[in-house]
Amino acid sequence: MIKIVQGDITTLAVDAIVNAANQVMLGGGGVDGAIHRAAGPELYEACLKVPEVRPGVRCPTGEARITPGFRLPAKFVIHTVGPVYRDGQHGEPEKLAACYRNSLALATENGCTSIAFPCISTGIYGYPKEAAAQIAVREVENFLTQRFREAEVAEVESGRARSPSAPPLEVIFCCFSSHGATIYEKLLS
Repeated sequence: MIKIVQGDITTLAVDAIVNAANQVMLGGGGVDGAIHRAAGPELYEACLKVPEVRPGVRCPTGEARITPGFRLPAKFVIHTVGPVYRDGQHGEPEKLAACYRNSLALATENGCTSIAFPCISTGIYGYPKEAAAQIAVREVENFLTQRFREAEVAEVESGRARSPSAPPLEVIFCCFSSHGATIYEKLLS
């Protein structure tokens, strides 16, 4: 199930919210700064404990890392680093798509049944909002479709008409602006 919410992602009571982080994961501007402020200093401390994969990089572009949500209503924060948009010809679409795939995979690995995404890379990283939303919707729909197919296969292989399958995953696109919410509404209508 996919929903669109206009508002502040830090107020959502979901299993996981996604942070549009930077590679060092120690806070920044925009949604990243808002999440760090709302979660409290414990989030900063938890991010410091995430091992660097190379100096100054805890989460490379396109990858995702998970921490507790601390003072947030969300149980987890999934940190992902979107690409800085240059011209769309330097791997930006694939890197942005990987942010969604890796965040969704990490959420399901950790038993999440609800996840909220901000508009990744569309702030200071300059990704065009419509193009970014198209990638977000495509990746979420593909993930949910694949998850449904895997559940069907498990039912067939088990020989049961109905069997316990993966719990449904609610995905929320949380847009701070009404303009962003309108873009997602058009794509999902």
